Amino acid sequence: MLQELRAALGDAAVITDPDILAGHARDEAALCEAGTPRVLVRPSDTSGVQAVVRIAAAHGVPVVPQGARTGLAGAANAVDGCILLSTQALDRILEIDPANRIAVVQPGVVNADISKATAPHGLRYAPDPGSWESSTIGGNVATNAGGMCCVKYGVTTEYVLGLEVVLADGEVLRCGRRTVKGVAGYDLVRLFTGSEGTLGVITEITVRLQPIPREALSIAAVFPSTSAAGAAVSAITAAGLVPSLLELIDQVHLRAIEEYRPMGLDTDAAALLLAASDSGVPEDLDRIARLCTEAGATEVHQATDALEADMLLSARRMALPAVERLGAVIVDDMSVPRSRLAEALDGVAAAAERHKVVIGVIAHAGDGNLHPNILVDRSDPASVAAGQAAFDDIMRLAAELGGTCTGEHGVGLLKRDWLAAEIGPTGLRVQQAIKDALDPAGLFNPGKVLR
Repeated sequence: MLQELRAALGDAAVITDPDILAGHARDEAALCEAGTPRVLVRPSDTSGVQAVVRIAAAHGVPVVPQGARTGLAGAANAVDGCILLSTQALDRILEIDPANRIAVVQPGVVNADISKATAPHGLRYAPDPGSWESSTIGGNVATNAGGMCCVKYGVTTEYVLGLEVVLADGEVLRCGRRTVKGVAGYDLVRLFTGSEGTLGVITEITVRLQPIPREALSIAAVFPSTSAAGAAVSAITAAGLVPSLLELIDQVHLRAIEEYRPMGLDTDAAALLLAASDSGVPEDLDRIARLCTEAGATEVHQATDALEADMLLSARRMALPAVERLGAVIVDDMSVPRSRLAEALDGVAAAAERHKVVIGVIAHAGDGNLHPNILVDRSDPASVAAGQAAFDDIMRLAAELGGTCTGEHGVGLLKRDWLAAEIGPTGLRVQQAIKDALDPAGLFNPGKVLR
């Protein structure tokens, strides 16, 4: 197999060094096992991916597609003896079409680089996960990633118009369109978006672009409790307001951020709610500020200029790396109806108290998407067990509130059982039938999403 891979890709693209393989064996998810891969390959074009898939099929070897490995659900983790198929050498922006507001890119292109390349045309790629300056668009599509501005502009699936995918037999499927409208046949683009490498290997993506919005006005509201901040979010959405950003940072993260990079954040606050509006109507932000005050905000501060607004946004982006300095972090990802956000925040606090663990919460609050980050001591089995128990309680809480086990990180290895509970036996059977139809030998990312 290795000889065939080298013949197809060249020696430099086929890596067997044990140290390099170990460094590529997993993504950033805690609590997820990782196997020992046999080889890492880095094809640079679609024909190279086809060759890898056909060689793998001939030898009955699993293929685990990987992007930048910034995922948080174990979807990119190796299984024993697998081929790790890295898409990072597929890193070209193939086309920018300003008239039709689309770009055609390979999966290894970094998310932020699309907006940098399209900015001279007054356009951008809107979905902005926290890892947007390091995660690749292929990984974003594979997990249907979200981001901070998705409250107004939507998630990845709303921006993927077309895909090129290498199937399990090595054939290339092109699906989707370049047009604004198109409803011909089954929506295979949405099927592959969020499939986490279990149905095929994405090799080309046609994305929808948007005009760069006008400069956003921002406020920061200080709350005496996270549930009060949650109540403010519910009030804002119920009032019909559509902020371009609505993010929550709790005290655990505020203190971690301030210690990591001091910027004068109020570390006595139980929660900070960041809101921004790019509607061009100043009254919209005034209404948001008033609703925050009515919900119990003790202070509402409006950014005086773009620099201060950017500072607040950067504080939110550094929340996870800041809290990671405090210990090992089990990153959770749940979504609930926005009207039940306050209940979700109270429930997370109760889980922390019940299991005697520290849980900090950051949230894409406008979407009802919470990230409870559970701090554990990885060297202490009791601490890890307590963290796992809290994680499970939070998953049950999401279901009880009418929510879902993952809003944007995906299922991977981390949440297979919770997916099964959420969709039920019939949903599981249908999803397994799709997997069996597209990957009958079960070689694409086995054990991820479905057992």
